[in-house]
Amino acid sequence: MPLFNARLDAARPYALALFRIAMGFLFACHGAASLFGVLGGAPGGGSVPAGTWPFWYAAVIQLAGGVLVLSGLFTRAAALICSGSMAYAYFVEHQRAALLPLQNHGELSALYCWAFLLLVFSGPGALALDRMLGARRSARPAVGAATAV
Repeated sequence: MPLFNARLDAARPYALALFRIAMGFLFACHGAASLFGVLGGAPGGGSVPAGTWPFWYAAVIQLAGGVLVLSGLFTRAAALICSGSMAYAYFVEHQRAALLPLQNHGELSALYCWAFLLLVFSGPGALALDRMLGARRSARPAVGAATAV
């Protein structure tokens, strides 16, 4: 069993990356559907009219935040904003209908909220642009740094 656990632990950054990519992709698709009427469009068909509170703003957060999370760029900040928007969606839009997610159709908002909150604390995992860009930046010598001859 220790060998099995060690292998799972070694795969954790990649499993986390797959989770981040899936969440970002699904969230971005939801935003694109609401903004542009693609992939089935907004609820009721079509797209959300620009500037409509809170739906248009939520769709912008979904598209932009989803793309950032998907790519692993500014993951923690983007995930925090995405999580907050889904908490707002649940408590303001869904919970006035009923208390429980199954009763108020807020399961998706609740799941996205908790999934993005997990990414805030766990980070992006492997294969994130943040990590790749950070590795490139740290490999370059600092401006004005003395070089050994």
